[in-house]
Amino acid sequence: MMHTERIRDVIRYIRKFKGSTIVIQIDDCLVDASLFSGHIHDLALLYETGIRIILVPGAKNHISQVLDSYGVQWTMHDGVRVTSDEGMNFIKMAAFDISNRIMTRLSGEKLTAVIGNWVRARGRGVIDGLDYGSAGLVEKIQIESLNRALDDGFIPIIPCIGWTSTGKPYNISSTELAVATAIAVKAEKLFFVAKGATISINDYDLLPTTAASPEGRLAAISVDDIPAFITANKDVVNPAFPTETLIELLEQGRDACLGGVTRSHILDGNIDGVLPAEVFSDLGSGTMIFKNNYGTFRPMTRDDIPAVLSLMNPFVEKKILLPRSSEELEQKAQDFMVYEIDGGIRACAALHVYHGNTGEIAALAVDEAYAHMGIGPRLMNLLIERGKNAGFKAIFVLTTQTADWFERFGFKSAEIARLPAERKEKWRADRGSKVLFLDF
Repeated sequence: MMHTERIRDVIRYIRKFKGSTIVIQIDDCLVDASLFSGHIHDLALLYETGIRIILVPGAKNHISQVLDSYGVQWTMHDGVRVTSDEGMNFIKMAAFDISNRIMTRLSGEKLTAVIGNWVRARGRGVIDGLDYGSAGLVEKIQIESLNRALDDGFIPIIPCIGWTSTGKPYNISSTELAVATAIAVKAEKLFFVAKGATISINDYDLLPTTAASPEGRLAAISVDDIPAFITANKDVVNPAFPTETLIELLEQGRDACLGGVTRSHILDGNIDGVLPAEVFSDLGSGTMIFKNNYGTFRPMTRDDIPAVLSLMNPFVEKKILLPRSSEELEQKAQDFMVYEIDGGIRACAALHVYHGNTGEIAALAVDEAYAHMGIGPRLMNLLIERGKNAGFKAIFVLTTQTADWFERFGFKSAEIARLPAERKEKWRADRGSKVLFLDF
């Protein structure tokens, strides 16, 4: 069943993202890595699903190598490369070389890419007495011509070079360029694919409000939580993924979301299949940055009933929940709440009302793949608060295997006789459910 649900997720996401635009920034150190051919093949698969792709190759490492080989002096200041104007020709050579190598790989997948100068730039100038020379900033993305390339079926490749209106070139940060491009084209997603970019609970301190995957990876983080996460982890030493790089990507991903990009993602290029896994599943394979709610609690609709039944089925098989039919759920639809992530139902529960201002929390189920995210407790607290606001005197639950869990919320054991008469009639001695009450 779980495999079936994952296949349904893939189909749902293919429908969701067909015709949308994604921007992918790729660290140039991955171009010569053994997995790069796999990443290019995955790009082809994404393209075949109808996703419009824009690539922004990083060239930081290659530029350093080229400048060093020609004896051109350069330094880094606050993450920005500083060199004289004479170094710009070598920087262009290195940046376009990386772009050409990626275009060659794409042609091997029978994809047509085009390298273009869609970036209007301006120089950083002199800041605090430091002349930044050939370093520039994005001034404008030539969105009309870029969209024409996308409409014609091309995959645009944008080197980290921009030009002024008079034709003077500047070296631009590829991450800043990717953000500016994603905002300009109103991208659905922005991906930063970097070497070793796994944010694991083994290396970093996660916030209580962030979502971890079952294997202990930071799966999602709100833009509001990024400053606190950076403060908590600014002194972390991780040789596989430098902290300054992590901070840059988190901040740039936040800026993209605040600029209108739906979601940003940090992906580890050392993981095979990381791109499709992140696009076509809720928990993904990297770290998602979001502005809007990652998941939403809402009332169940009748259209949700098939998904809710599928969600409850594993718990019915384990005899944790009683079986329910579509007709039963339809009759009680107004009692149910669900938790939805990108159109997928990942949790459900009902608050039934009985005479005497008494309620019952029932049919609580959380997809096992998402149990680590604290959805169950949040759903319980939501229903308890709803009962209080409705003026209930008490809420009860019936359970065979999870009494300890409900006791965390203040529920206490009670006699069967305390159940409302209409609920007592449905109690089955052969099932032996325990009764727990929470009094207000």
